[in-house]
Amino acid sequence: MALKTILNYSPNFNPKKRITKQIKFIIFHYTGMKKESDAINRLTDIQSGVSCHYLIKNNGNILTLVPDLYVAWHAGKSSWKNYKSLNLNSIGIEITNSGHEFGYKKFSKKQISSLLKVSKFLIKKYKISSQNILGHSDIAPQRKKDPGEKFPWEYLSKKKVGLWHALNRQELIKNRKLKISKIEESFFFNNLFKIGYSKKTPKGLNKDRYLIDVSKAFQRRFRQELINSKIDRECLFISENLLKRYN
Repeated sequence: MALKTILNYSPNFNPKKRITKQIKFIIFHYTGMKKESDAINRLTDIQSGVSCHYLIKNNGNILTLVPDLYVAWHAGKSSWKNYKSLNLNSIGIEITNSGHEFGYKKFSKKQISSLLKVSKFLIKKYKISSQNILGHSDIAPQRKKDPGEKFPWEYLSKKKVGLWHALNRQELIKNRKLKISKIEESFFFNNLFKIGYSKKTPKGLNKDRYLIDVSKAFQRRFRQELINSKIDRECLFISENLLKRYN
């Protein structure tokens, strides 16, 4: 069954087609601009050098900006597991949202309904595994915060889009802010690197600074109520549980 979208093509893509098997990831973004029309204009402006495959508007309408088999320019410098420059192997989906700089808000029900529709279509068409459905901040934690802590990862996972941990919320809250040892903290980061977060510190960035960015990216996705970069027992437990689900 075909996906119904509105065509609004962007010139920002690689001219060479890729083969179907190259498509292994879906990356979620928010637009991060005050006005939806400005975001669409930017993603379709040849001068901007950015684009995506799909954009989900405030009203739930789905725009196609770049056809699936072309590489859109949405991920930038990025890595996950052994993959670098994830543009080559991913489909990028932008969702209209003003983002952290302009009064970050919850995503609407219509947007999430459309996001499920397009995601399930792509998952089935390209046989994309749940562990390869990621946020921009997962693959570029030193640069990006999107789709952010208001993105409903847990709800989506229940609908078979992306992964979430299998731990009891009340039990986790009991372990929130409980300190862990330096050795346990190193276990936490090793868990994250095994899940897929890049172990390599980006050029020009201090290692400690990068680990703070990685921990915040993890919290924005898997512990959304408290993003403080501090690794407590709750974070450790979540990382251990995720490791079982991601491998």
